[in-house]
Formats: sequence, C-alpha cells, structure tokens
Amino acid sequence: MVDQQKHQLALVVEGGGMRCIFAAGIFNAFGAAGFDPFDLYIGVSAGACHLASHLAGQNDRNVDITLRYSMTPEFISLRRFLTGGHLMDLDWMWEQTISHCRLDLACIDEKLRTQNKEYLIAATSMETGEAHYLRPDENTMEHYLKVTSAVPILYRNILEINGEKMTDGGIADAIPVREAHRRGTNDIIVIRSRPSDYVKKHSAFIVAIFSWYFRKYPLLADRFRQRAANYNASVAFIRKPPAGVKISEIAPPASLAVGRTTTDEASLRAAYQTGIDSGNRFVKMYQVKDSCRPTLGTVDCLADKRLKDCTEGEHQLY
Repeated sequence: MVDQQKHQLALVVEGGGMRCIFAAGIFNAFGAAGFDPFDLYIGVSAGACHLASHLAGQNDRNVDITLRYSMTPEFISLRRFLTGGHLMDLDWMWEQTISHCRLDLACIDEKLRTQNKEYLIAATSMETGEAHYLRPDENTMEHYLKVTSAVPILYRNILEINGEKMTDGGIADAIPVREAHRRGTNDIIVIRSRPSDYVKKHSAFIVAIFSWYFRKYPLLADRFRQRAANYNASVAFIRKPPAGVKISEIAPPASLAVGRTTTDEASLRAAYQTGIDSGNRFVKMYQVKDSCRPTLGTVDCLADKRLKDCTEGEHQLY
C-alpha cells in the first residue's frame, strides 16, 4: 500500500551498473555545495547505492568504490561467468566495502529521522513480479542495497527479504518517477543513467533466455517481458508529466562511453567528471525563478497548463 505521507520534492535515481558513475559525480557536486532540498528519495540498483552514500555525507565513497573495487576481476569476470559463476560478484563486493569503506548507517538513519525525510529502495519480488519499495533502517540497509543490485543471471544467488525471494528493482520499476508521484510529490528531479532520448527496445531473444532461466518464477518472467514497455512509459511520464507536476531530468550525453560492465578507467573518470559538471550546473540554476527546470544539456518545459510562457515539450540545448 502506498504511503499517504505527502512530500514536497523527490529525487529519483535510475540504476545501471557502472553507468551510475555519472550519478556519483552529480552527488559529489551536490555534497560539495551542501545541496539537499529533497524529502523523498527513491533509488534503484546501483543508483540506490550511490544515493545512500549521498545521504551519509560520504561524497567520495562512490567513485572510490568504483575505481578501487568495481574495475577488478574479483568483481567483474567474464571467465568466471562462462564457467558458471557470477559475472558481477556482489558477495565479494559487499565484503570489501563493508570491511574497508562502510556506509555511515547511523548518519543516514539520523538524517532521515530528524529531518522527516524518506528513503526507499526499489526491489522486485521473484514470486509475484511486483515492485516493492523498501524502507531501510540501520539493520537492513546494506542487505536491501544488495538485493536491489542483484541483477538476475549476472549474479547467480537468490536473496530474500522476510522470507520472500527478491531481486533487482530495475525489473519491475527501473525509473520509479511514477511511484514518487503516487506518493504525493508533484516536484520531482530524476537522475538518469541513460541519455534523455534513450528508448529501450524489446528483445525477444533476451526475454526467451530470461524466461527459460527463471521458468520456476513465471510471474517474474512476465514482468521482465513487460520491462521495455514499462521503462518507456516512465520516460514518457518524465517527458510529458500530468498538469501540475514538475519534473527536472539530469541525464548523461549520448557520447558518454560507459556501459553496465565498463572497466576502462579513463572512460569511468570522464563520466564521473561529466556528472560533477552537470551537478554543479544544476545546483547553480536551481534557484533561478523560471518556469523550466535544468537538465544536462537541455531545459525541459513542464506540461503544466498554468505555465503560459513555456511551450510544452520544448527543449533548449546548452
């Protein structure tokens, strides 16, 4: 059941594995500027992990983990995957980060509690295929983040929450902007890991592989079959929100050469710097009294009929 608490400003962060290094740069800029006006946060997969570091005030943690651990063969290994193991070994990653650069869980808990903020982590039920929006505490935070990051097939183990098998939140709700709106928020900022005009294509081949692999979980397979359509519906909501809803989108340029499993350090550092530049630009523009909100490379006009000076769907390149 959707929480009835009303929120003023939401931050939604898309997942995407190593592509989220762009979000890490944005959060570094937000942290350096002391910019955090949000009272609702919803993250998915790696996006949720980067968001947690932001909430903890650990502004450099995300890039440190990426460059120190995520690029290593202990984490990403095609050879291991082809011999039946994980492509992305979350067990090893969580052991390393908890031992060497752990989240400040107490800080996150105190911030959310004392400032009346809400942080939700999206996950997908393997048994029903439905999205769950988990509210973590100090005891559950690290496990919930692992669950939402558990990309099926690429990570072989099955994780549970309260006895229910759960997996990557990106299957049921890759960009939970509509969930933010359902929770009463009419002012939403979305950090993307894909370019703003990206369209997810349905792949019958990949769906067939997924459906066979998870044949014991038919509702999960059904949800995966709908994944492209659901993703594109979220993008459509961002591009043309309902009247009275304001959505700002910070998205990477199409030229950013980073994929889900990229391990090239130069590419990752470039994406991180692009995120920092985008975050700085957004913070500077945020207070400008204008009917349009800033995005990376564009300014999106809001589909609110009251905004007479802004043509619906208009974009201005920077």
